This record gives sequence, C-alpha cells and structure tokens, in this order.
Amino acid sequence: MFGEINLYGLYVPTLLVLALASLAVTRLLGRVLARTGLYRLVWHPPLFDTCLFVIVLGGLSFLFTDGF
Repeated sequence: MFGEINLYGLYVPTLLVLALASLAVTRLLGRVLARTGLYRLVWHPPLFDTCLFVIVLGGLSFLFTDGF
C-alpha cells in the first residue's frame, strides 16, 4: 500500500509521516484563517479543523503515493 520510510534503521509508515506533515500544514492554514477573520464564518471550528486535516492528508497521500 504505502510502504515504509527508513529513518536511521527505524522503519516508519509513510502514512504517519504524511499525517505529521498534514498536521503542520493544517496548523498553518488555521493561523492564516484566524488572522484573516474567516473563522467567524465557520459554525464549529474544531470540526472544521478536523475536516481540513482530512482533506490535506488526502491531498498529500494522493501526491506522494502511487495513487490508486
């Protein structure tokens, strides 16, 4: 499926690395949305953040894996 990444002899699942990267991207997007005031339009910010994380994770996994 995704495979593994070798980090100094420790095999780490690729999905874990992508999840950490998407968490960082989601945090940055959250800060941008907060500074621009777009969070005022969001009904439930934690739910919105969770959905944004899933969307970013899906996009990164589509970009960095073989696809279907």
